[in-house]
Order: sequence, then C-alpha cells, then structure tokens
Amino acid sequence: MDHIAILKDGPLDSILSGKKTIESRWSVNKIAPFGKVHQGDTIFLQRSGGSVEAKASVSKVLEFSPLTKKIVDDVVREYGSAIGIDETSVKLWWNPTKNYCTLIFFDEIKKTTPFRVNKEGFASMAAWLCLPHGIEAVKRKSY
Repeated sequence: MDHIAILKDGPLDSILSGKKTIESRWSVNKIAPFGKVHQGDTIFLQRSGGSVEAKASVSKVLEFSPLTKKIVDDVVREYGSAIGIDETSVKLWWNPTKNYCTLIFFDEIKKTTPFRVNKEGFASMAAWLCLPHGIEAVKRKSY
C-alpha cells in the first residue's frame, strides 16, 4: 500500500540527508499509521504545507501499545538517534496519555519530482494518509 507522511521541515530534511532513518508516530488514539503500514509499503514524504518531495520503502515496522514509561525509555534508548529524538526532547513533548507508537524503518529513500496532493476526503489536519488506491489517486493534475 502507498502512504503519505506529512512532515515538518526539520524531520523531512533529516530524512533526506540520511541522518533520520526511522519515522516515529506517537498517539493517544489508535490512528494511522498504527496497524496500517507494513514492510514493503511505499511512504511518500510530503513537506507540511508543501509538496511530496521523496519516497521510501518500508523495511521494517515496530508497534508498541499500551505505552509505559519503560517502553518509551527503551524505544528512545535503542532507536532515538535514528528517530532524531533523545531523552531531553521526549520530556518536552511526551504526554503520559499517549498509548500508541509506530516505528517505520526506511529503506531506499529517493527524491521525486515534487507534486501536490489532493487531500479531499481525508481529515484536514491528518498527518498520515493511507492510500489503498495508490498515489496516483491523489496526485493533483496541475501544480
């Protein structure tokens, strides 16, 4: 399946430079990508408010729920540098009501010719889109 991950400038630039090799998504509710992304899927990387700029293959997915302080600490200790987080940054955004964590390991990150996406039919603030009909179904016809 194809997916679109919408990312802020810093995390996207870290992925494109090869510094960040795992995308993590943490949530209170069981929302995508938890349970929706699988090894072999393709993730299109979109800059928040901008265009899709790259795509990556998923080499591995790890999911954790329910989250405990120990699980969060273990995830940060083992994968933090590849995610782009550390104990200090987690303290700034961590909320103990978060129950779900998805780690998506990227392989074969490739820049694409930028294109825009039609998000009609998706939640306006959605930061992850699952595309059962593929990327072509949401590509805008004009830029």
